[in-house]
Amino acid sequence: MADIEYLKSKLTSHPDFPKKGIVFLDMFPILRDPLAFETLITNFIHHITSSTIPKLSPNGKIDVVVGLDARGFLIGPIIALRLGAAFVPVRKKGKLPGKTLNAEYEKEYGVDTFEMQEGAIQPGQSVIVVDDLIATGGSAKAAGELVSKAGGKTLEYLFIIELLFLKAASKLDAPLYSIVQSED
Repeated sequence: MADIEYLKSKLTSHPDFPKKGIVFLDMFPILRDPLAFETLITNFIHHITSSTIPKLSPNGKIDVVVGLDARGFLIGPIIALRLGAAFVPVRKKGKLPGKTLNAEYEKEYGVDTFEMQEGAIQPGQSVIVVDDLIATGGSAKAAGELVSKAGGKTLEYLFIIELLFLKAASKLDAPLYSIVQSED
């Protein structure tokens, strides 16, 4: 697909960031280019409306788009608006007011906690989870646990970039869609 190759060409690699041995794939150049950004959003919307909704949604729509802290906040609200869905942020512990639901996930050096405001997702709602990149899958899995605790149903996890060699899809409770797949 020409669109995917176009988006791949916009990604930049940063060796040894954030630490030695890691090659960081930077998606911010896509956001700086309006045509690339529109191509990205259009790719997600096409996938959701032609595949996710017809194959996975029991009510024929997406009720909620969950975006992960922080880059999921950049694409999630746009996708939600295009779908006529609510946007719900999942944030790191202590960043949301009011009562929250919590889910822990393992990081490279310890454990972190994601939170979502209570009542943000209603029982039975159809949900998709979006973020920029999936590596080990820990944060996405925690977001799925929050959706489940709220009574929602995660239909699919969507990412700009998937690091295939880390096999994150096997940890998730719903299918995974990624636009760009990387083997290293």
